[in-house]
Amino acid sequence: MIGNVWSASALPVLTEVVGFTSARHDVLAGNLANYGTPGYEVRDLSTENFQERLHEAIKARDRGQKKLAPGMTSDIDDKLRRVRESLKDIRYHDQTNVSLENQVNEMTKNQLMHNMAITVMTSQFRLLQTAISERV
Repeated sequence: MIGNVWSASALPVLTEVVGFTSARHDVLAGNLANYGTPGYEVRDLSTENFQERLHEAIKARDRGQKKLAPGMTSDIDDKLRRVRESLKDIRYHDQTNVSLENQVNEMTKNQLMHNMAITVMTSQFRLLQTAISERV
């Protein structure tokens, strides 16, 4: 019974978002820490890939499947994604590809996504607590 309530809610999805944003924050912080290190290559976790995999997992859950088949990918041809990826090859005077402004921007967006997931998760827990205590 409680397993059905848990899996039917948004909590499993929000848990994955919080985990992803936490891991991505560590990677982006490492990029900022290495700003100015000659030859340093920017690292990042793909938000597009994460969102596609999460979307596929939600679809699979709604169809009643337990998990995704390995290697399931979307056939979407996103031209803007290719343009964004080509910008990652830009080199600066110190032979790095670290842009301070881009890294701070990505960290800010990541933090907003993390905060949104935590806020929605808190709201979901309050709803569950209200339902369990049978208060209206």
